[in-house]
Amino acid sequence: MNPTLILASASPRRRELLAQAGYLFEVQASSVDESRRSGEDGIRFATRLAREKAQEVFVLRQSSGDPTLVLGADTVVVCDGEILGKPADAADATRMLLLLSGRTHNVVTGVAVVGGPQFVEVAAEVTQVTVRTLSPQEIAEYVAGGEPMDKAGAYAIQGYAARWIPRISGCYFNVVGLPLGLVASLLEGVELRLASQTIPAKSLSLG
Repeated sequence: MNPTLILASASPRRRELLAQAGYLFEVQASSVDESRRSGEDGIRFATRLAREKAQEVFVLRQSSGDPTLVLGADTVVVCDGEILGKPADAADATRMLLLLSGRTHNVVTGVAVVGGPQFVEVAAEVTQVTVRTLSPQEIAEYVAGGEPMDKAGAYAIQGYAARWIPRISGCYFNVVGLPLGLVASLLEGVELRLASQTIPAKSLSLG
């Protein structure tokens, strides 16, 4: 029986991207605390959360008895050494956009695939994004429209903010929230490892 793929995220953007790539999956969001630990940089923070989300949902799904692969992901924005998650309120969104204005920042997505205690793959994708200089009025109008409020770094590259981004270096889908090439690689890796465990051993002839 092929394992069921579970997306451990409530993000509509991740659901859309995974479906766009042709995957059949179910959704079960995790309840992992997304607070950053002292000393964590963007990559360590994002990969830890991705792994914890996937592991939590994997454990919850074990009651069904069906084989599962759980995909977890977490995206953060890193600018001038500061890690930006989702804004807490409109003032926080404004602060983030002022920080990003006229600068190039990194978008980091941690990805984890869990197929069992011994079958865990974790990696991160990093994309550089350049934002042109923004006026206070542009930022105020964007924040008032509500689009920034559930986005890491307070913007959506696939939305209105696309007009502010003259260039990126790296995976576009990573900035949206799910680097599909990396996801495919990790899923294939865990699937191959699981398959190797189910191949029956050759019987030995004793003559």
